Amino acid sequence: MNDRERFVACLTGEKVDHPPFWLWWGPWGTTWRRWQREGMPARFQSYGDVRREFGGRAEPQVVPVAYGPCPNTGWQILEQTDDWYLFLDTWQILRRNFKNHESMSAFLRFPVRDRRDWEEYKARWLDPDHPDRLGGDWLDQCRRWMAEGAPIQLGRYPDCTVFGGVRWMLGDEECLLAFYDQPDLIRDMMNHLTDLYLHVFQRVVDAGVRVDVVHVWEDMCSRQGPLISPRHWEEFMGPCYRRIRGFAKARGIRLVSVDTDGRPDDIVPPMMRNGVTYLWPMEVAAGTDVNDYRRRWPHLALMGGIDKRALAHGPQAIDAELARIRPAMESGRYIPELDHGIPDDVSWENFCHYAAALRRMVAGE
Repeated sequence: MNDRERFVACLTGEKVDHPPFWLWWGPWGTTWRRWQREGMPARFQSYGDVRREFGGRAEPQVVPVAYGPCPNTGWQILEQTDDWYLFLDTWQILRRNFKNHESMSAFLRFPVRDRRDWEEYKARWLDPDHPDRLGGDWLDQCRRWMAEGAPIQLGRYPDCTVFGGVRWMLGDEECLLAFYDQPDLIRDMMNHLTDLYLHVFQRVVDAGVRVDVVHVWEDMCSRQGPLISPRHWEEFMGPCYRRIRGFAKARGIRLVSVDTDGRPDDIVPPMMRNGVTYLWPMEVAAGTDVNDYRRRWPHLALMGGIDKRALAHGPQAIDAELARIRPAMESGRYIPELDHGIPDDVSWENFCHYAAALRRMVAGE
């Protein structure tokens, strides 16, 4: 089987030689520097080099068109010191990041406060027909991937998102309050984002690209559960997802994927009812368990679910964690992967043990 056939067959419950082996989640920057100090071979110039050394294969290749705010301004550095830098990101959020260690940004100002701001933002940044949306050599890249037998994906973090986009524009608390105080604004924002994505998706498939998965990034859960109720998910997000599902079904795209950290248990039923077929990264620290999910929702495909924290504790802990998730792997519709990026308490030696042990388990060696 080639990479595409294996990916689609695994996640749709068809017969497969073995699950995909990706080593998808990579190291933090501080982790990479640690590995360099600990003797990682100098020939490894990127995590891609490491993956290839261990036999990691291609995960879905993302069609490189502009899904989000356009034109893409990149990160605009406004001020910096030896310790931090202040910048506007591509969604025009004012943020502060540390330079010398890993942490979440400090989010200081969001671009939309009210209906007037939204109308101005929509006109300036979210024009579905902006000429930059399909600029560059994306079609040539897609043709190469199709010829190579690689799976191909529409949508990516942080720019293809329904709830997440509203959160990017309004801010966390303001977004959640707006479900009660400004529900029409929330609906308009979500509907416009969905219009934009489907417009871009359609142009890609009209150009002859064979797509295997539509991906939506949300990050809408904490360890306590979703940031909105199942009822609000159904009411506000359900119509958008049904449109995405309709697009995918009409074009033979079998997978609709959602990325959310945290514990999404309460919103899995409405997600599945409205077209989601594939969920990740199954964050163990939040209480998600891929074995439990496989039992409760046998038709939902999963990726992730290996506790990254085990990698800090050495071979015995790593082997025990892989043994824990083996039943899910053997049940199908599951790609064994870490549940997020690799933190800097993981040594190079421990990572090598993990990568080799995961490969043996996945390939049945």
